[in-house]
Amino acid sequence: MPELRIVDVQDEVAFAKMPPCADPRFDHRTCDYWENADRGSSRARPDWLSASVAISGQRPPMTTADNPFVPSPDRSMDLAAALRHLDPMPESMMESATDVLAGDDLFATPGWNPFAPGPGPDRPRKTGLPRKLALLDRGRGIFGSYARVAYLLDEPVAFAQFGPLSAYPRAQRIRELYAQLPIAPPPGVITCVATSASARGHGYARALVLDVCTELAHRGFAAVEAYPDLTRPINETSAATPDFWLGCGFVMAVADDRYPVMRQDLH
Repeated sequence: MPELRIVDVQDEVAFAKMPPCADPRFDHRTCDYWENADRGSSRARPDWLSASVAISGQRPPMTTADNPFVPSPDRSMDLAAALRHLDPMPESMMESATDVLAGDDLFATPGWNPFAPGPGPDRPRKTGLPRKLALLDRGRGIFGSYARVAYLLDEPVAFAQFGPLSAYPRAQRIRELYAQLPIAPPPGVITCVATSASARGHGYARALVLDVCTELAHRGFAAVEAYPDLTRPINETSAATPDFWLGCGFVMAVADDRYPVMRQDLH
């Protein structure tokens, strides 16, 4: 059997290829059920699939052109390369240093300042993309991706959404029901796992969950939790069943006939 290929959902191409829900009334690409604890919905909303429009009247982005203590982009890249040992002696850095050190002006501002902040991390995108993709992009530059898709050859067969507990208010609300759960450190959470209807029964979702758990451990989480909803039919929920999670190595941290909590220690 061909191996699964697992891809982070970080751009429009991966987002468009997310596998469909088994029930066409629902759509992963328009779901904000976990992100909005009060009014979130997992229903299919075709209007959400178009890119959002930038809000007019926004303040223009700040620039650093007039700040003598912030390096120019090319010299920032030189510094970053030097720190990664890709270029031990960047030419522009040396020219900048020798220009200042060899001159007579003791108050000259060097073109390269080793104490100035370098380029910051990528920031999440908020406009010009579908609303759900903007939600999945919130971890850009900080946490990392919030979703992964498993492909069999070129066919998407499984989807998982995950991230820090703070990213999913509905998960926080469920946890508040159970005082026996550890408060610190907060767990990573898997809020959604699903297999396309035609690909069920082959273990693709389990393989994807194991991959996500490994990734969460790599990102520093000590535990991961999932929150099945036993009040609704299986095709109307996003977090599978307790039996599924037990098969992935989780234990039932809270036994409840409506909202059990499944948990796995990662270290």
